[in-house]
Amino acid sequence: MAGMINRNSQPVSVLPADLRRDLRSDSIVFDGECVLCSGFFRFMLRRDRKHRFRFVLAQSDLGTRLYRALDLPTDDFETNLVIVDGVIHQKLDAFAVAMRAICWPWRAMSALRFLPRVVKDPAYLAIA
Repeated sequence: MAGMINRNSQPVSVLPADLRRDLRSDSIVFDGECVLCSGFFRFMLRRDRKHRFRFVLAQSDLGTRLYRALDLPTDDFETNLVIVDGVIHQKLDAFAVAMRAICWPWRAMSALRFLPRVVKDPAYLAIA
């Protein structure tokens, strides 16, 4: 799975079979030690009225296995992961996909996914 770290989304099918079995399709994996990430979790939890998402700590066994399988660091979780419809999203794409899943006016922020990656990645890293 080497080389996937620079891609902002990939199908769940790239994961090992045992990890795919343990992972629910619509999930948000977040860093429980990061204040901003934990705030994102609380924000989404309040607005996920249809209970679409399963929330997983990056520091949990499942979260760590997922980050390892994607060749992402497990000592400094640099991105939240949002899994929707069989696709794993990272960085600003993850945020945009999560926003698309909740109510207005927040849904308007899903338009961020259309920004070019050369703009999205540095913007995400500057905020994160």
